[in-house]
Amino acid sequence: GFEVKRQISLPIVYDGIEFKEGLRLDLLINNLVIVELKAVEIVNPVWESQIISHLKLTDLNLGYLINFNVPLIKNGIKRYRN
Repeated sequence: GFEVKRQISLPIVYDGIEFKEGLRLDLLINNLVIVELKAVEIVNPVWESQIISHLKLTDLNLGYLINFNVPLIKNGIKRYRN
């Protein structure tokens, strides 16, 4: 099976300063894939920028933004690569 962590906080270290509550991830799968979950009419570009930033700050390569407010779920899944 998959190891799924929900609503986890990851620290950010910037210029030698650690911010303990730096990132909040909806889901982290097998410590490899970030998944952000939404249920909105329109996906805000800020959320897309957020997942890209999360990938860069964690050195992870793969992330998904999933919007459940769509008639076909395949239309609500967007993949991001770092």
